[in-house]
Amino acid sequence: MIFHGLEHYIHVPWVIQAALIAGAQLLFAAALLLGSGLLVRSRLVAANGGLVPDSGFSLRNVLELLVEMLKGLAEQNMGPHWRKYFPIIGTIFFFILISNLMGLVPGLAGSTSTADTTWAWATISFVVHQYVGIKEHGFGYINHFLGPRFGKHHIPLLFWIYGPIEMVSHISRAFTLAVRLLANMFADHTVVAVWISLVPVVVPAMFMGLGLIVAFLQAFVFALLTMIYIRLALDEPH
Repeated sequence: MIFHGLEHYIHVPWVIQAALIAGAQLLFAAALLLGSGLLVRSRLVAANGGLVPDSGFSLRNVLELLVEMLKGLAEQNMGPHWRKYFPIIGTIFFFILISNLMGLVPGLAGSTSTADTTWAWATISFVVHQYVGIKEHGFGYINHFLGPRFGKHHIPLLFWIYGPIEMVSHISRAFTLAVRLLANMFADHTVVAVWISLVPVVVPAMFMGLGLIVAFLQAFVFALLTMIYIRLALDEPH
């Protein structure tokens, strides 16, 4: 293991080395995201910047296209509350997208190919949609876990069956989000790195092109599932 080898020379535990590298990747991705936002904002506040789109292919046009796509999905999946929770969806999508794309640059590892990052965002997604459910329904949110009600007093007689099932179902959301993103991006980045080491020209470009599609799809799926989970939390429990 590379980190174990470095530990012998620099006397820094491999766990700390890995944490520092992962932290640097996260900070770099965040800096790229922030820089892109500031660049677009500077164009919008310029004369007619908010009205006249850039001519041809530009970063602003690409970002506006992606935001419009996310906006449409948010309206469809989160209903009238979409504006309230759209900022977290946009942050998740663009951070994961930038991190995924970083992994396609030779010598620049993407943070989404490490478990620390994918589990962090999966945990954030889980906490957000649980928070939404509690915020919108208060103590009544617990009814999501109690199953169907019976009689005129609406007693959840089957809570002892539905409760554990619903708990496992909700926790598995975070697990599937983290594992899906990690597995796909680790595999994609590994394939690109292997081909670059074997055939430095032409062939890697084909896999990098496929990697662009994978990078976008994984960010899209993560954001879409988060929207769906928020909508499920917004629905009235039955």
